[in-house]
Amino acid sequence: MFEQMTWLNEPPEWSAEGRVLRATTGDKTDFWRSTFYGFIRDDGHFMYLTVPGDFTASVTIAGRYEALYDQCGMMVRADDRHWLKTGVEYTDGVEHMSTVVTRDFSDWSITSPSGRAGDLRLRVTRHGEALRSEYSKGDSGWHLLRLAYLDMPEAVAIGVMCCSPQRSGFRAEFRDFTVGPPVARSLHD
Repeated sequence: MFEQMTWLNEPPEWSAEGRVLRATTGDKTDFWRSTFYGFIRDDGHFMYLTVPGDFTASVTIAGRYEALYDQCGMMVRADDRHWLKTGVEYTDGVEHMSTVVTRDFSDWSITSPSGRAGDLRLRVTRHGEALRSEYSKGDSGWHLLRLAYLDMPEAVAIGVMCCSPQRSGFRAEFRDFTVGPPVARSLHD
């Protein structure tokens, strides 16, 4: 599916072979708007498809997390002021599950999965104006990261993203990206 996708801020190095995309980040890249830090950054790497209506997208991610805020995961983007990114972010010397929702201003939530993040499966589901982000590790089932409101047009960009706000050279890998019909609305399945 990666051959059908488009880059916003193409990274300096990347390759797509079959169902695997590998990307190496440029210097000091990020997606963030104002809150707490006082800057606006919209130069992270995002490979996406434009999808109308409700959907569920999923991908398996892995990365070489070494520097503060190294991150990779998925993004849903209505425009540069309205988006969600979710995945793994390296902070305080630990890989955390991270979600940022931006509605003109970014907010940030993190949680620690048990043990090192390693390979994780992510999925994001759109139900109208609601976005549900979840992760799965091994056979543990799906765990809710965030249920968020986002004002979105009929069609949005959905795909994979990676950033390294403190450096260049973070290596991210994405496998088996899919987009299909939305999973059931139940949060407790």
